[in-house]
Formats: sequence, structure tokens, C-alpha cells
Amino acid sequence: MIVKKYHEVEKLAVNEEGAKNTSIRWLVGKDADAPNFFLRQLEVEPGGHTPFHNHPWEHEVYVLEGRGQINTRGESKPLEKGSFGLVMPGEEHQFENTGDTPFTFLCIIPDPDKAK
Repeated sequence: MIVKKYHEVEKLAVNEEGAKNTSIRWLVGKDADAPNFFLRQLEVEPGGHTPFHNHPWEHEVYVLEGRGQINTRGESKPLEKGSFGLVMPGEEHQFENTGDTPFTFLCIIPDPDKAK
């Protein structure tokens, strides 16, 4: 069993091409030996966004703070504190902060090594 506070986990800059002012904390990742799923916390600063990307697995998000949106090619869906979303496998997407405070959300994904 693992129990921690989120701030005890290192906050890392997202340096992928196309990302801007975004950081990630791997709350439950490979180092936790989780058998199936990983839990991440992302923080997107005002004016920031994740890169447009896709992958062969789904992921679910739950917004903790701020305002933003999920962008796909041709559509945007707003997100705010208390809302959640599902990104389907293979769906190209981007998370963007549309507010003036940090946009913070949890993101659950399957272990990418098992989801291929």
C-alpha cells in the first residue's frame, strides 16, 4: 500500500515538443509497481497546453482546479473544477488552460507497456 500527499511527488516539466507551461507528477507510476493503471496529476499554467498527441489507450481525467478544455482536431470541450472526461484510444487530443489560474487535473492511464 502507498499513501502520500501529492506535493511529496516530484513535479516535472513536460518537455515534449508542442507542450507549453505544463508539469506532471506521476502519483502512481512504474516505481509504485501498480499492476494495471497509473495516476498522474497535470498542471497547465495560464496560456499553456499539452501537445496534440494520440496513443493506443484510453485515459480518464478529473479536474481539480481551474478552467480548460480538451481540444481535438475540429472540436473543443470545456472542462472546469469537478468535471471529467474520457479520451478514447487513438483520439488525437490536447489539454489547454483557458483560465487565468493553473488548470490542474488527474489523469488515469493503463500501464503503457501493457496497453500496446
